[in-house]
Amino acid sequence: MSAGNGDDAKRALRTALKAVRRELGMEKRVQWDAYIGAQVVAWWRRRQPAVLGVYWPLFGEPDLQAAYAELVHAGAKLALPMVVARDAPLAFAAWTPGDPMHTDDMGVAVPRDPHFVERPPAMLVPCLGFNAEGYRLGYGGGFYDRTLEAHPRPATLGIAYASQEAVFSHAAHDVPLDVVVTEVSQVR
Repeated sequence: MSAGNGDDAKRALRTALKAVRRELGMEKRVQWDAYIGAQVVAWWRRRQPAVLGVYWPLFGEPDLQAAYAELVHAGAKLALPMVVARDAPLAFAAWTPGDPMHTDDMGVAVPRDPHFVERPPAMLVPCLGFNAEGYRLGYGGGFYDRTLEAHPRPATLGIAYASQEAVFSHAAHDVPLDVVVTEVSQVR
């Protein structure tokens, strides 16, 4: 899949990528999510960052909740992103699977009584699309780009299905990911 330059092209690419993701069968997704989750757990075991920023799956994003439970069992500390202002970087709240959640104004599940922590030194970043250079196409809000441009830059693992790889140009404000983990990748 590819997009030309400009907002209209990226908007069209986002629509096409959402359609591709919706068409994936549930059985396939469950298998792929387990593989992606295993890659994330293996990466965490090698690196063991003090806190790992994770995400709550939206709109058919890979669901890594089983991996999150395994990470916590292995001793990982997790944090979920939260939107605190429209044009601000994401904030992060400490989170453990099973904590009480509610839906925020943007329709995202977040901790009901958040305990905010510093930006994690490593984070999983969901991708609507990604390109060969490691740039991510999200939903257009810029939250992750604003979060990743701060220093020191966290280690980033983009999370996507391989079918979401696309050809698109990046803007000057876009921040590339360190690696994109898919159902066919092997992260080191």
